[in-house]
Amino acid sequence: MRSQRPRRVFATLAAATAALLVAGTTVAAARPDPPAQVAPLGADFLWGVAASGYQAEGHAPDSNWSRYVAAGKTTDPYGDSIDFVNRFRSDIALAAQLGVQVYRIGLEWARVQPRPGEWDEAGLRFYDNVIAAITEAGMRPMLTIDHWVYPGWEVDRGGWRNPGIVADWLANARLLVDRYAAQDPLWVTFNEPMVYIVNEVRKGGLSPTDVPAMHDRIAQAHNGIYDYIHAVQPGAMVTSNVAYIPTGEDVINKPLVDKIGARLDYIGIDYYYGLSPESLLAGPPDFEKLWTQPLQPEGIYYALQHYARQFPGKPLYIVENGMPTENGAPRADGYTRADNLRDTVYWLQRAKADGMNLIGYNYWSLTDNYEWGSYTPRFGLYTVDVLTDPTLTRKPTDAVPAYAAITRAGGVAADYRPTRAPQNCSLVDAAASCLDPVTVPR
Repeated sequence: MRSQRPRRVFATLAAATAALLVAGTTVAAARPDPPAQVAPLGADFLWGVAASGYQAEGHAPDSNWSRYVAAGKTTDPYGDSIDFVNRFRSDIALAAQLGVQVYRIGLEWARVQPRPGEWDEAGLRFYDNVIAAITEAGMRPMLTIDHWVYPGWEVDRGGWRNPGIVADWLANARLLVDRYAAQDPLWVTFNEPMVYIVNEVRKGGLSPTDVPAMHDRIAQAHNGIYDYIHAVQPGAMVTSNVAYIPTGEDVINKPLVDKIGARLDYIGIDYYYGLSPESLLAGPPDFEKLWTQPLQPEGIYYALQHYARQFPGKPLYIVENGMPTENGAPRADGYTRADNLRDTVYWLQRAKADGMNLIGYNYWSLTDNYEWGSYTPRFGLYTVDVLTDPTLTRKPTDAVPAYAAITRAGGVAADYRPTRAPQNCSLVDAAASCLDPVTVPR
């Protein structure tokens, strides 16, 4: 999941605005009229839910993140998060009740390799059991090899500053591929690699001067395990999902995407927030309060369009999308989780209708969890009061029946209209949205 990530919003906005002023009078709109009805996404579309290892499992072994928590670099202590380690069967059952086909989890390196050269059978059996429960429930696992966490012994070797981490990472990854390829999972090598790098700098795992080296090492590791996965699992689907950055996608993510683009079987996209001139006029984003970020459902259409143009014909998958609230309370803008979900799915159906090769969508997340230092931002379809409820009861939000209805129907109703109209000039893709904006039929 995304964490707080400041951006040089106004500098980028100024550049985008200048470009539009130059081009705006010469480009004619080419987008077709919006359809009166939207078609369902089809029987082969993959609906899913997503989670990560460290954020949900609890009972965390020694790692970079357990050390960040112990050093007081986070707002809340970790505790045992939502205790997925002991509750995975009931959580997987909740996902199955939604009618989804994909359940994304992380495989925690620190849990399965507690010491150099030594893998822990108990940790591996835990993932054996989780993956078996997913497949027995009729879902396909999506396995993330690295979701920002590495073992404490790797911290002692220098973390991503150490050139040897690539060989260490690949040794663990190959073992996981050998063990789980037979389950035909979808693979994610690195979750949001550029945000991974930013967080390592923010928490002290890297200095700014180490950033280029980590960037290159992630590319080496991805490309290496991609080839290995395909040798073991012919026909595998492998990605490294990007955290889509309004105003700065090509500046922030493209350099790494270019290094691994030939080894991406599908483009994994995480989309959460949008920006517009109107939202920026209301004040700069507060990245310490994720629940105040401007939500822009139609921005997911522009994010998909961006990568459909960059990788023509390649499958696109929304690996993460969701909406944060503050401790589960209603948002100040009144937007409900169910309405945000339905509005978002409407734009997925529009993207598919306009020819984008969209194959799947995961909601982040099935349950609330540890949002990289805090339990305050709540993203779950099921909310969990970690700090106040010792039973860790999973309480359904209004989005649970909404998502179940969506998966049954393959989308929203044909005559659905979003509760929020598209904003003028979405900065998710300024050129596309200002010059040729999406619209909703009257």
